[in-house]
Amino acid sequence: MTALIQTISTPDGPFTILTDAQHRVLASGWTADHEEIVNRLPERHRPAEISAGSTAAADAVAAYYAGDVAAIDAVEVRQYGTELQSAGWAALRRITPGEPLTYTEFAVALGKPGAVRPAASICARNAPALFVPCHRVLRTDGSLGGFAWGVEVKRRLLDREAAHAIAA
Repeated sequence: MTALIQTISTPDGPFTILTDAQHRVLASGWTADHEEIVNRLPERHRPAEISAGSTAAADAVAAYYAGDVAAIDAVEVRQYGTELQSAGWAALRRITPGEPLTYTEFAVALGKPGAVRPAASICARNAPALFVPCHRVLRTDGSLGGFAWGVEVKRRLLDREAAHAIAA
């Protein structure tokens, strides 16, 4: 089966989505560089064939940027990792928009209160950015910390979600 890749425009720049044949997001991020997106996946899990096309996930991204910050929640993803990573990625999807957690709080949410470094690693290894909202995790002191797609993008995402939380 052939994977699909699509780049759309967003207020934060080009956003590329890679999906499998079942329309699950494998990787995504704020770039027009398709190779950069594919390289977010472990080599053994990269699709053999990729074609440009329309993805259902693109509609959720458009809705997110139009103000429905929960639109990304229903998008299916496919991630490859350890049991702890899988649990962490699932926990990231439960973080409420506008209510970011610190890495310490995220480790507690994982049931591993002392595992702050592994919690940070889970975020760093997250391939389907936005759909698995690792941007909602902050340094323990509350500062932004790093983000694969740039701290400015992270700040704008958090600001957008905070504005939605205030409006809701």
